[in-house]
Amino acid sequence: MEKFATLIVGAGITGLATAAALSARGDSDYLVMEADREIGGYCKTVKKDGFVWDYSGHFFHFKHPEIEAWLRERMTGQRIRKITKKSLIAFKGRQIDFPFQKNIHQLPREDFIDCLYDLYFARAPRELLGASAPPITDENNFKAMLYARFGRSIAEKFLIPYNEKLYATDLSALDKDAMGRFFPKADLTDIVRNMKIANNASYNASFTYPEGGAMEYVKAIAGAVREDGIALGERLMSVDLAAKVAKTSKREIAFGRLVSSIPLEQFVRLADVPHDRGAFSWNKVLVFNFGFDKKGQSDVHWIYFPDRLLSFYRVGFYDNIFDADRLSIYVELGYAKDAAVDVVRTRENVLLDLKRAGVIQDHRLVAEHSVVMDPAYVHITQRSIAECTRLAAMLREHDVYSIGRYGGWTYCSIEDNVVEARTLVGTFA
Repeated sequence: MEKFATLIVGAGITGLATAAALSARGDSDYLVMEADREIGGYCKTVKKDGFVWDYSGHFFHFKHPEIEAWLRERMTGQRIRKITKKSLIAFKGRQIDFPFQKNIHQLPREDFIDCLYDLYFARAPRELLGASAPPITDENNFKAMLYARFGRSIAEKFLIPYNEKLYATDLSALDKDAMGRFFPKADLTDIVRNMKIANNASYNASFTYPEGGAMEYVKAIAGAVREDGIALGERLMSVDLAAKVAKTSKREIAFGRLVSSIPLEQFVRLADVPHDRGAFSWNKVLVFNFGFDKKGQSDVHWIYFPDRLLSFYRVGFYDNIFDADRLSIYVELGYAKDAAVDVVRTRENVLLDLKRAGVIQDHRLVAEHSVVMDPAYVHITQRSIAECTRLAAMLREHDVYSIGRYGGWTYCSIEDNVVEARTLVGTFA
C-alpha cells in the first residue's frame, strides 16, 4: 500500500495551493488526487473558434499583493489585463449602476420615491420617527436583514428577486450573513451621499484576467507542485478515518493527514461519518458561453437581471475585457439542487430572453459551450454553520481538514482559497 504524509483530495485552486504550500516549505511527501481528467475544478477555460471562456466568470481581485506577484512570476509570457469594473442592473427598460441600493436615484421617479421613503422609515433614528416608526424586525435571516436594512421597496424591487434567482431558494432560509463581505452594504447616509457624489466601490472594483483565461492562474499554482504529485482520473471512493486509509477508484492509499476540498457533505458520506444531511443545501448553476458574429454593448462587464420573467440572473461580457470586436458572453441561470436541467430547451429560451433584454439584436451565434456547476453556491444557514463547525472539529481529531468553498461550505474568493491553504499548511508539524 502506498503511503503519503499528506493526501490532498481535489485539484482545484484549494488543493493545488495546499500542495504548492507544502512544496514551498520543502515537503514533497504528498499526493493530490483528482477525479477529473484535468486540473482546475470550476476554473477550467474553454477556447473555441477564437473565443476564450471559463466554466463561469472567474475574475481575480487581490487583497494580498504578494500572492498576485507570486502568481505572475509563474505566468511568463501571459498578458494579464487589469480592468476597472463596470457593472449595471437592468430595471424596467433602463440600466442603472450597481449596487442597486446606492443608486436608487437613477430609477424611474415613482420607484425612486418608493425606495427612498421605505429606506428612510427603515433606517432613520427611531427617536426622530416617533409613533410612525415601524416595528423592530429581527435580522434573523437573509430576507429579514434585507427588509430591516433597506426597506420593502429596495428589497422587493431588486435584492430579493435577484438573489432568489441566483440561490434558487427562499432567502429566509439563509443566514443573515450568508454572503459575508461580498454583500454590498450601505447605510442611509451612504445611499443619500451617493445621489450627489458617486462612490460605487466594491471588493472587486478592479480585477485582473489573463488573456489565456482563468486556467492560467491554475497552471501558475500547479507549476509549484511536485511534477509527479498529481494523480488525475482518480476518484475518492471511501475513507477509513481510524485506519487513515483512503480507497480510490484505482488503489488504497495510507495517509498521515488528509486535506479535502470536495463538498463537505460528500466527504463525510464517503468517510461514513454520521451527520445532519438536512443541514446541507445548495443551488446549481447552468452556464452558457456564447460567441456572436459582431459586437454588442461596449461599456459593461456584467449586467444583473432581477426580472423573474427572464430566465437568467446575470450576463457577463468577455469581449469587453479583451477589447474584442465580437460579442462574447457568459449567461448564468440558478436551479434548486434537485431540479432537472434541460440544457437544450433552456438554450432556446435563453437566446430569446437575450433578445428580449436587448443583449443581442440581429447577432448570429457562431460558437457556444455550456456546463452545469453542481454544487455552485452553497446555502449558508444557522443549521449548516453549526453542523460544519461540529464536523470540522471531529475531522481534525483524525488529522483530516476540509477546506475551500465547498470543503468549508462557505462563500469565499479564489484568493481566499490560497490564503486558507497556506495558513493550514503553516499549522502542520
